[in-house]
Amino acid sequence: MLKKEFRLRKQKDFENVFQKGFYFANDFLSLKITKNDLPISRFGFIVSKKVSKKAVQRNRIKRLLRESIRLKQKDLQTSFDAIFIVRAGTTEKNFKEVDLVMEKLLKRSKLLK
Repeated sequence: MLKKEFRLRKQKDFENVFQKGFYFANDFLSLKITKNDLPISRFGFIVSKKVSKKAVQRNRIKRLLRESIRLKQKDLQTSFDAIFIVRAGTTEKNFKEVDLVMEKLLKRSKLLK
């Protein structure tokens, strides 16, 4: 599980990333990133009801994304805030597929060393 200190939790932080961030998109994930003044990178995850009406499935997707980030944390750049936005069609994906797409997005955005 990704520690709370590495997560975006406040509405103000999410708004800051949406206003100032750069946008990258892939098959079923989008990524919005911006610099922060902290020595760590923080991540937020958005899974809307358009993806799935069931909270169980939305929470499962967020857990998969958090775990994928946790495993890559050593290889990530610091001082960034990033938000992953999940698109429809993700509920059928397994961990390997989600991890692969996330890795491609992180490389394109140059967050992955």
